[in-house]
Amino acid sequence: MWPTKRSRALDVSLAAGAAVVDALAVWFATQDFWLPRWATVLAAVLLGLCLVVRRRHPVALVAAVIVVGTTTGAGFLAGIIASYSLGAYASSRRAVFCLAAIGIAAFTLQPEPGLDRSEPVMLRLTVAAVFGLPPVLLGLYMGTRKQLIASLQERTRRLERERTLLAERARVEERTRIAREMHDVVANRVSVMVVQAAALRAVAARDPQRAAETAKVIGDMGRQALDELRQVIGVLRLGSDSGPQAVPGPDDFAELVEQSRAAGLKVALTIEINDGQLPPAVARAAYRVIQEGLTNVHKHAGEADTEVLVRQTPDAIELAVLNGPPPGEPERLLPSGGNGLVGLGERVTALGGTLDAGPRPEGGFALRARIPLPAAS
Repeated sequence: MWPTKRSRALDVSLAAGAAVVDALAVWFATQDFWLPRWATVLAAVLLGLCLVVRRRHPVALVAAVIVVGTTTGAGFLAGIIASYSLGAYASSRRAVFCLAAIGIAAFTLQPEPGLDRSEPVMLRLTVAAVFGLPPVLLGLYMGTRKQLIASLQERTRRLERERTLLAERARVEERTRIAREMHDVVANRVSVMVVQAAALRAVAARDPQRAAETAKVIGDMGRQALDELRQVIGVLRLGSDSGPQAVPGPDDFAELVEQSRAAGLKVALTIEINDGQLPPAVARAAYRVIQEGLTNVHKHAGEADTEVLVRQTPDAIELAVLNGPPPGEPERLLPSGGNGLVGLGERVTALGGTLDAGPRPEGGFALRARIPLPAAS
């Protein structure tokens, strides 16, 4: 019934105070009332005590004050407080103005004992308006103000919740992006380095020249991995890119393929790019598609024949990494977390593209992606 303990204490105090004040005013009044004095005092006490429900039933309270006050002439202070409560807590503005008009009309037709019907109508109407309208108008103002404050507080709480949700969403997206970058750097690079290291061990004794070339490839890949890790760590430390990132191009695609060839994979590369320059985001995504496809071939297909296709159309870049069935069980099975294609799909989808991965009817596996080019390109 009461929103707070303070509100309850205030309403009880108002009810008790109004009952006492109105009862004493009637008891010590010099003018005569229409009922016996004790009955008028009792009516004043009852009206005052009814103020405890002024927040929950303001309309019924004012109606009771109008009826009892008009009949007995009691409840002056209770009427003022009830009028204020009507404006402050009534949900219907129509009910507020109707009851205020009825109260003024009732006082004009049946004035308090201080006035009688012989007084001019305009005088009685003016007195009724002076004592009846200000409490109602003040109540309307305070009620509107409370509603405005409550709506602002609710809006603040809603904005705070939305800000918290947006911040959490941004943190999740950033963690996902960093995890994707770490996978691209660590899983893909290191997987090929492991394959290269195994090949180096196999040929070290019988072919020193090839072993030296393989060691050089491992070193180059290790340096590339360190450079990319440094960029990712820069993001973690500074909250933004630690420096400008290189934009991959056809030469970088060819270098990826050449690294896989050095690891013993038979790869054919076809690049059909018009001007040799792609938008940075598209170029990085295409680079990761080729990298992930070749890494998966190393992991799951051993030395299967592989084909890498990069083709530019007027509105998109189409990529495919196709491998045939492995000649046998892969000799070097590498661990796989199963998140590479998921992260790659997120990267491609973020650019408005599509990614398809699955077995080929003739055997082997196919990874295909289509990344739209920006209109300005």
